[in-house]
Amino acid sequence: MERPRRLRQHPALRRLVREVTLEPRHLIQPLFVHLGPEPEPIASMPGQYRHSLESLEEAAGQALEAGLGGVILFGVLPQEQKDALGRGAYDDEGVVQQAIRRLKTRYPELLVIADTCLCEYTSHGHCGVVVGNTVENDTTLKLLAQTAVSQARAGADVVAPSAMMDGQVRAIRKALDEAGYPHVPILSYAVKFASSFYGPFRDAADSAPSFGDRSSYQMDPTAGVWDALREARLDDAEGADMLMVKPALAYLDLVRLLKDRFAKPIAAYLVSGEYSMIKAAAERGWIDERKVVLETLAGIRRAGAQFVLTYHAQEAARWLTAG
Repeated sequence: MERPRRLRQHPALRRLVREVTLEPRHLIQPLFVHLGPEPEPIASMPGQYRHSLESLEEAAGQALEAGLGGVILFGVLPQEQKDALGRGAYDDEGVVQQAIRRLKTRYPELLVIADTCLCEYTSHGHCGVVVGNTVENDTTLKLLAQTAVSQARAGADVVAPSAMMDGQVRAIRKALDEAGYPHVPILSYAVKFASSFYGPFRDAADSAPSFGDRSSYQMDPTAGVWDALREARLDDAEGADMLMVKPALAYLDLVRLLKDRFAKPIAAYLVSGEYSMIKAAAERGWIDERKVVLETLAGIRRAGAQFVLTYHAQEAARWLTAG
């Protein structure tokens, strides 16, 4: 009789045969930054802040000390500073560019990823140039390329295009190479869905669309495997160095699909709504937050993610270190 329990009898034996590893280095901490003088708590994301440049340095230092894989930066602008073309995204003195320079000066060894999109900077909240009620794909590509170059010039180690415009990876790769940044890798949000799990993020970044939604460029949540493969294959062919699936939990099958099909690192983004649901249930005493978070992250790793972007990164690192 086969007895799988034989390998579960002793803690040391369980550790010996454990296949899935989860360490702080597998986690990326998303950080919001604004130009205000003080950090501002985000009501829908307990424990998260719109950081000032000063408090961002402290948070980044904590990420480095915790052994995290790095941080990814999202800029926040007041509505009166936004415009139709999202100029704040590619301004060399923009909030993210200033933040990158400060972090790379203070912590040169910290991996700093820049989210490359326009939605946080446009007055209409869409991820590109709007003409009428349509987001213009090819016009947007030029601005995304400018944004990536500006971020690389500021010192970003990785740029991460998230706008889901057709051809964005090719346009960014070409622009980076021509500007003298052929060494800067691209982490592509290759398989990104028009998900209902993004609500808290849009609250945090004040980036909700002022009309319509993003269904004309982000993937339909009921899309099939062929659609995800097509998106990933295009970004792979255009020069993406790493491919991401976003959100994570409802799309773990696609994380595994990409892991099996592409010979490059696969990432998954445990997004704001997923984070806030865990926080809300934990605050009510319905779940053990520590156990649920670590189980969730292990599941994402088992599905095939080389690393996970998660707002729980700092806490998870502490729990992992504590044993």
